[in-house]
Amino acid sequence: MLDLVEQQTEICRKFSAQYEAFDLDLMVGVSKNFISGALPLNGLRHPQEGHSCGWFLWAGEDFSEATDFWEVWHANHLLDRCPEIVKYLGLAPGWRFLVAGDYEDVWFDEKLLEV
Repeated sequence: MLDLVEQQTEICRKFSAQYEAFDLDLMVGVSKNFISGALPLNGLRHPQEGHSCGWFLWAGEDFSEATDFWEVWHANHLLDRCPEIVKYLGLAPGWRFLVAGDYEDVWFDEKLLEV
């Protein structure tokens, strides 16, 4: 099995995306239902700010801006709790992903870079 950085750079090459290292010591925003088994799994990355790596991850069709929708995790917990998505977390700010079983979509969204 490829190591984490190799997996992440491979995903970036596959989608012609810029790679940006993912610091497992930083924080990530995760929906409360993220590890519930609901699909699809979604992620979007804003620029890093403070102790946040910029990633927000959620399960299902709906994205909510309600404060009680989100939990804050140390990014390293994703290695155990949801290892199948960690390979996407080397995508640079501005990138998004959606995965459900064999379905995979990765795209750039410049709006994520707006302040």
